[in-house]
Amino acid sequence: MAIFCCNNRQSCSALAIIVSAILGVIAAFFRITAVITETPAFLWVALGVAIGYLAVLLATTGCCPQACRCSGSALTALLTGILGTALTSVILLAISFVATSIVGAILLGLLVLFLSLIVTATTCLVAGCCSRQNDC
Repeated sequence: MAIFCCNNRQSCSALAIIVSAILGVIAAFFRITAVITETPAFLWVALGVAIGYLAVLLATTGCCPQACRCSGSALTALLTGILGTALTSVILLAISFVATSIVGAILLGLLVLFLSLIVTATTCLVAGCCSRQNDC
């Protein structure tokens, strides 16, 4: 578990960003080839997930400054994912695109990128805080 220690926090966040970018590109490719489409229900759920994560993040801010003292990059990635998900889901809810629109594919790719960044950054944050109690 030493890989999740304070000194290696940037590697976990970088891996989270890379995985999220790959998933976003795959989603954009599937959208442009009309394999997948986004529905308003998916966009509302994505917006709800972002708002829920933001509420939990704001409620727990400053809760344990010593336990998570060096998780700044994971928190930055998590906040970026939350705000990006909220913004792109609102944009996609406000504007409807044709099924093979390049702009629609790019925006859906960004939405999936930010949504997966929430999940991967949360994984880095939880794994880092849990393992830090024993390893650091």
